[in-house]
Amino acid sequence: MAADKRRNATIHDVAETAGVAVGTVSRYLNGQMVRQSNRVEIERAIEALGFQRSAVAKAMKSETTDVIGFLVPNFDEFHARLLNQLARLFRQSGRTMLTYCHDGDRKLLKEAVTFFANQRVDALVLAGSGDISAEVEMLVDRGVPVTVYNNDVMGLRVDRVFVENASASSRAVEHLIAVGHRRIATVYGLQDESTGVQRLEGYCRALKAHGLAVDPDYMHPGAWGEEGGYSAVQKFMTLDKPPTAIFSANYQMTIGILEWMREHGLRVPEDIAIVSFDDVELFRLYDGGITAVMQPIDKIAESIASYVLSRLSKDELPDIRTRTLDCNIILRGSSGYER
Repeated sequence: MAADKRRNATIHDVAETAGVAVGTVSRYLNGQMVRQSNRVEIERAIEALGFQRSAVAKAMKSETTDVIGFLVPNFDEFHARLLNQLARLFRQSGRTMLTYCHDGDRKLLKEAVTFFANQRVDALVLAGSGDISAEVEMLVDRGVPVTVYNNDVMGLRVDRVFVENASASSRAVEHLIAVGHRRIATVYGLQDESTGVQRLEGYCRALKAHGLAVDPDYMHPGAWGEEGGYSAVQKFMTLDKPPTAIFSANYQMTIGILEWMREHGLRVPEDIAIVSFDDVELFRLYDGGITAVMQPIDKIAESIASYVLSRLSKDELPDIRTRTLDCNIILRGSSGYER
């Protein structure tokens, strides 16, 4: 006969292993104050026993589940790194994350909000989309704290964490101007999203500030994807006066640009210089490196977690809070030289 399955550890097992009272473990699990020495022993016991508290069982006894919802369009490098940081931060407060990836499907996007409501998440973190205002407002009305990042959802009573998209994009283009480029093109993101609008705005602002024309021939919609970057540079290089540099509004479109250039034997930056929004590992490994705007993912995660946890603490807080974080520009070989 097969051996009996090992039973799941209970709160009593944790208390016994940690050498503390059951009530102390309960306070820890509910995010209340616990003496530091006891907290350390409880965390060791939880790790050793593989203790997992049932969110459903907890929800039956209280108004909270200690589960934070995380709604994302995809798990690209940016969102995956952000999730990793958020999971670590929420885990430190005894909470777990429940993720849902809608992959840009508008129907799934709305279903996801209903899914989180049915799971009774304590809070929701989401990359904004204008298509779910009504659904998110329903959660807010039910007292669920919501924090939006990356793209705004206008008109909602939610906390917001963003980066300086327009200013950072402007500085990136000004760098290209400073090293001698005058024919600077851009492949831009979706214009129904605040991030896409702001990064294009920054590009245009930099050109105008230096007396350069904003030429529609040097602008191409890339829809945030590799195919968009690929088709953009393909179009640009057929012009009578092709650009000497391209500002790409995200790293996936940049990868498409690099792919087309490799296929056609063009060199970076000798044939065309590149600056990208978003810094990824690939850019550091590319020959000479790709100059990129680096989003402060650690600070984004810390800001989101701070907003969420302060809402869950039930402290008296403003209805809406917004934090906008600075970005750094990482200079590498792809941005070119004096021409």
